[in-house]
Amino acid sequence: MGDIKFNNLNEGHLDALSEVGNIGAGNANTALSQMLNKRIDMDVPSVKIADFDEVSGVLGGAENLIVGILVNVKGDINGMMIVAIEKSSAHKLVNMLMGQELNELDGYTQMDLSALCEIGNILASSYLSSLSAMTGLAMEPSIPHLAIDMAGAILSVPAIELGKVDDRVLLIKNEFLEGGESVMGNYILLPDPPSFNKILTSLGAAE
Repeated sequence: MGDIKFNNLNEGHLDALSEVGNIGAGNANTALSQMLNKRIDMDVPSVKIADFDEVSGVLGGAENLIVGILVNVKGDINGMMIVAIEKSSAHKLVNMLMGQELNELDGYTQMDLSALCEIGNILASSYLSSLSAMTGLAMEPSIPHLAIDMAGAILSVPAIELGKVDDRVLLIKNEFLEGGESVMGNYILLPDPPSFNKILTSLGAAE
C-alpha cells in the first residue's frame, strides 16, 4: 500500500483525524488544568487539514509575533509538532501560572520563559500520548525548544528540516477558557509521509 497524501484524504480519514484531535486536545486541557491548579474549560477544537503555506495566515500572518514550542517526534512516527500560542494568550498563561502582569514580550524573565516552555511541552506531550494510545505507535518527543518570533520564521524550521513546503499538515485550533479569559492555541502536527500513512492505517482509516 502506498503512502496516503493529505490531498487524497476521504471522509473516513478526516473523521479519524478529527477524533484524534478532539481526544488529544481534551487530554491537553486536563493536563493544563492540573498544572495551573485551576478549572480550565475548553471549547470544541477545530480540526482541519491545511496547506503548509496557509498555516502562517491561521496564526495571524507571517509577520505576527507568536510563541512557538517545537518538539521533534521520533520512534514509530517521525516528524515535528509545534504548539503555537498567540502573544496575548501567552501573556495570560504566564499570568495564571506566575501571578504577575506582563506588558511586553521582551519583559519575560528566564523563569517566565521556562514556564511557557513547560506549558507547551505538557500540551504537546499530552496530545502525542493520546495519539500513541489510539494508534499503538511509539512516539518519543524531544526536549522542547521555545521560540518567540514571527510566525513565518518559526514555520521555516519544519520547512527546512522536514521539507514541509508543498505538503499539508494537521492543524488543531483550540480555545481554553478560565475565569472569563480566553487562551487561544494551535497544535500543528507535521509527520513525514510514511509516518502519516502509519497513523491512518493504525486508526483503521487507510485505504
